[in-house]
Amino acid sequence: MELSDILMLLGGLALFLYGMQMMSSGLEMAAGNKMKQILEKLTSNRFKGVLAGAAITAVIQSSSATTVMVVGFVNSGLMTLKQAVWVIMGANIGTTITGQLIALDIGMIAPLIAFLGVAAILFVKNEKVKHISEIFAGLGVLFIGMDMMGSAMVPLQNSETFIHFMTTFRNPLVGILIGAVFTAIIQSSSASVGILQALAGTGMIPLSSAVYILFGQNIGTCITAVLASIGTKTNAKRTTVIHLMFNVIGTFIFTVICLITPFTVLMEQLTPGNSVAQIANVHTVFNIVTTLLLLPFGTYMAHLAEKILPDKQSEQEEMLHLQYIQPFESHYAMGQGALVLTQIDQEIERMRNMVCETVTGSFDAVLHSSSNDKEELEQKEDYIDYLNAEVSRYIVSVMHHEMAAEDSVKISGYYKILGNLERIGDHAMNILGYAVSMKKMNVNFSDKAKKEILIMRDMSLQILEDVAGSNVSDIKTMLEKTSRDEQKIDDIRNENLKQQMERMGKSECIADASIFFSELLTDFERIGDHALNIAEQYHEMLTRVI
Repeated sequence: MELSDILMLLGGLALFLYGMQMMSSGLEMAAGNKMKQILEKLTSNRFKGVLAGAAITAVIQSSSATTVMVVGFVNSGLMTLKQAVWVIMGANIGTTITGQLIALDIGMIAPLIAFLGVAAILFVKNEKVKHISEIFAGLGVLFIGMDMMGSAMVPLQNSETFIHFMTTFRNPLVGILIGAVFTAIIQSSSASVGILQALAGTGMIPLSSAVYILFGQNIGTCITAVLASIGTKTNAKRTTVIHLMFNVIGTFIFTVICLITPFTVLMEQLTPGNSVAQIANVHTVFNIVTTLLLLPFGTYMAHLAEKILPDKQSEQEEMLHLQYIQPFESHYAMGQGALVLTQIDQEIERMRNMVCETVTGSFDAVLHSSSNDKEELEQKEDYIDYLNAEVSRYIVSVMHHEMAAEDSVKISGYYKILGNLERIGDHAMNILGYAVSMKKMNVNFSDKAKKEILIMRDMSLQILEDVAGSNVSDIKTMLEKTSRDEQKIDDIRNENLKQQMERMGKSECIADASIFFSELLTDFERIGDHALNIAEQYHEMLTRVI
């Protein structure tokens, strides 16, 4: 091969991989956060799960992208380990579509597919159509790259050394190792199988040798998911173990079959003279048969993965940390919208619970004229400030990523919700400050004032419960209830202020206590205002017309 051929091979590989990236991105933009709901519906049983994995992978032509998405979903709790088993099995079936399309010589019309897809992206105004067109444009680019790689390999027909090596190795392990290593390097089984088909199309490698390379390619594709699982939770790592188990077991079974039966001869007879189709058929049979054999044992595979990677013994967690936003970097776009939104939502709900604890503790400190819990509540407030800063930083970091318009609206909304929760925490600290000052000054509230403060505490907790994440599914009811409770808080504040003035007129309370009570009423009202802001922000996020 000359330098120009090597450059053409690399350029073709780049187009192939970029085409897959375009298809993954197009599906992500078209489905957006709905990917979560789609998979929830389609993984209710093992058969639906397999079909879901196969369909998604067939659309984007990349089992790696599907598996990486599954690893991310398991990592964030969107998907269980058992659900992941079925989707991974289906992904292995779906990835065989690429080889079948190559065998059908769809590359002849690839430029037309790419042209139509790009034309739609440029001239069609409908966003949904644009995203779907990106999938087709990516498909066209993918096969243009495939044709370039095939053309670049034609000169290898004249290399006696290469031909001799490819036609004479007899040890199946050598072929498996070649396929696994090459696929691990380029991180795409579809691309490596396509290259193998291009080699077979030149007549340089017989099917009897190609099958072992093909089996190794199925193992090599697992490296992408393994790399994606670095730094994730144990359950996500188990997903990659299941993916690896599936392909290793399948490779072992089919290697034995090829050694003791005329399997390759039978596959050659299905499409005589068409080595490209023969490899595509072997790839399809490998993954379908392996799936059928392992389908009844999916649950056992999940249990085995749990034994291979057992849960670590609980360790002392650092004081300040993000619990749900986990490091998960992937160059695949698919599923990222659902992951990002879910992780942020979980951290916000965690932050809201902490705010509830500080509000409760601060009101109780006033009611009992005690500052015993001052240090603990201040640490909790520091944690709230930390979460506000870190989640906000995460939101800013993902805002520059391309995502569906409705997901962008939600991301911006979460940013504002964080600010309102942090402000409620500040008002709770103001209330705690009154308790500390009152203790120093030996100031106490009357029993009547304490009853009013108790009502204020309960109303504050009620309105914070109104805006809990579990209530967002019924956003209309949530907003109506929060609005009613915010009005109650205003009414209580006005009534308590009126009664305080009456007590002062009757000399039933001292001036210092009156000042503290007035300040407390102001913070109480502000808590209600910020809670209503949160409810209104949720309403805008979920009902805004894009």
